[in-house]
Parts: sequence; structure tokens; C-alpha cells
Amino acid sequence: MERQLQITFRGMATSPALEALIVERVGKLEKLYPRLTGCRVVVEVPHRKSESAKVPIAISVEADVPGRPHPIIGKDEEERREAKEDHTAALNNAFEAVERQLDKISNMRSREVTAHAADGQSGMVVRIFPDQNYGFIEVDNSPELYFTSNAVVGGEFQELKVGTMVQVTRATDEGPMGPQASSVRLLDRSRAPA
Repeated sequence: MERQLQITFRGMATSPALEALIVERVGKLEKLYPRLTGCRVVVEVPHRKSESAKVPIAISVEADVPGRPHPIIGKDEEERREAKEDHTAALNNAFEAVERQLDKISNMRSREVTAHAADGQSGMVVRIFPDQNYGFIEVDNSPELYFTSNAVVGGEFQELKVGTMVQVTRATDEGPMGPQASSVRLLDRSRAPA
């Protein structure tokens, strides 16, 4: 994170155990979403309801993400369990709400990347196994892509040879041999090796 984690306790004494749990949960958020720029957590005792002798606890988590004008917020409030002094349920619920929102943002961004990747990129067949109906394509700056005869469009699998230039669309899932192509199209049949 660009900015240091801020933890604030309002209307209650600071709790080293709760603070340690907050630091741990923020660490998980950073792993989930490395682009996180800042995080603030407020732990407070809101106004007590007159009919209840139990003191409630409220947790608010604000996470800053680049490109978003407002922070992502997760909140929860619950009555404290006097016997156990357990504050973790509200804390976990607030962090889980932020994690769900970050997941949505990550998924939206990955769909944008997938849409760009769907345009395809050029590659070259580097290994082919005609008897077993699969092969591998070399694409710049990435590991070789596995493909099967079913992925070949706009031509025949038998037309492919080592050195053939193709247009490749990456699959979102990995295949049995690692990253794979969802479609392979011959770029220019006149340039295919003899």
C-alpha cells in the first residue's frame, strides 16, 4: 500500500489483539488486491440502546483503490458477547464485505483484459503431434500455448506444420498441458512452410 494502515478506536480502549487481527486481515486484502493504495479501519462503540445492557461494537473498513473516486467500504455492528469478549464476527463481516467488492472489481478488470485478448495475437507453431491431434504455439512474452485439432478454425489441423504462422486466441482456463489456445487460425496459407 502507498499509505500506511490507519486503525482508530473510538469510545473504547485500544485492543492489541483486535489490532493484530486487523493487520492480518489487511495483509490478506493486499494479497487479494495488490493495487490497494490505502486502508482505514475504525472500531467503535456506537450509541448504546437503552433497552440493552450489552455494549455494541461497530467496525468500518475503507479500502482505497486506484481509479475509483470513493473508497470501498465494509461495515458491521453487533452486540458484544460479554462472556467471551468476542469482537471478531463484526470485524470478519466488514472485511468480507470489502473482499467481495474487490473480487467484483478484479473480475470486471479481468473481463476487460479478456476482451482485449480475444482480439487474438500472432504466433508460430513450434511443435505438432499429428497422430495425437495436438501441438504447441509460441507467442511473444509468454509460455507456449497448447492447442488441439478442435481449436483450429478457418483451415484444417493437417495443414499446420512447424513454422506455420497463426492467429491465436488464449483460453481463460488452462488445459491438460498448461496455458492453451481456444482458437487457432492460419494467418496466411501462402506463407505456410512446405
